[in-house]
Amino acid sequence: MKEMKYFLMALMCLASSSIMADDTPIPVEQLPEVARTFVQTNFKGQKIMYAEKDWNSFECRLADGTKIEFSKKGAWKKIDRKSVAVPESIVPQAILEYVKANFEGCVVTKIEKERYGYDIELSNDIDLKFNYQGALIGMDD
Repeated sequence: MKEMKYFLMALMCLASSSIMADDTPIPVEQLPEVARTFVQTNFKGQKIMYAEKDWNSFECRLADGTKIEFSKKGAWKKIDRKSVAVPESIVPQAILEYVKANFEGCVVTKIEKERYGYDIELSNDIDLKFNYQGALIGMDD
């Protein structure tokens, strides 16, 4: 019985490590066309320096350090620019208006699509959560 327990634990460790090791570097040309067009349109002049694929998504890094995650079909899921503003063309208008009205001088540096809406991070390190209609539904600092 003990041997079976250890065998199952080893099998679980092996399975989880193989799942976590699924990030595979790929040539930029293997990113979905939708993803490459998104980068060209919204990050003019920024070159894609690195791309990788896992079982359900793609990720790329731009020359300025921007990190973008895409679905397997190429729709953006997450954009992280650290301390630089996410292009306003990406952020829903209602969220931009809320940030400008309530957080003077701050910009959106990270945006992520969630099942409930959007999770954003501001340049002052405050996290805001919005539903898909643009209404504030939560805040973390």
